[in-house]
Amino acid sequence: MTNAPERYELILVPEGVAKVAVTPDSKLPNCATIKFEKEDHTLGNLLRSQLLKDDRVLFAAYKVEHPLDHSFILRIQTVEGFEPKAAVMAACQIVLVQLDQLKKRFESEWELKKITGDAGY
Repeated sequence: MTNAPERYELILVPEGVAKVAVTPDSKLPNCATIKFEKEDHTLGNLLRSQLLKDDRVLFAAYKVEHPLDHSFILRIQTVEGFEPKAAVMAACQIVLVQLDQLKKRFESEWELKKITGDAGY
């Protein structure tokens, strides 16, 4: 017997549950809490790192509430005039571009290895 969830539960968002839920913070200006369902440290850390590179972001951190719960909560505060949601969207777009560049470089190197006959895989 194990308390680990079924594997399909790690990626399928239950019906009626939003993949991303944004909750503005009423106590701090330009602050929001964003919950990402069926995601883990991989995306959380990527987004946090990218957000902190933006000078308009004052604070960005995430937490995973429980190791068996595959969701994380991102908290972000931005300067006045720059919405937290816009900051996260911009960070996501930059991460997607970086991942696409990484994929292209990997595929290029893989093809070069195949051409040179270095099949060290």
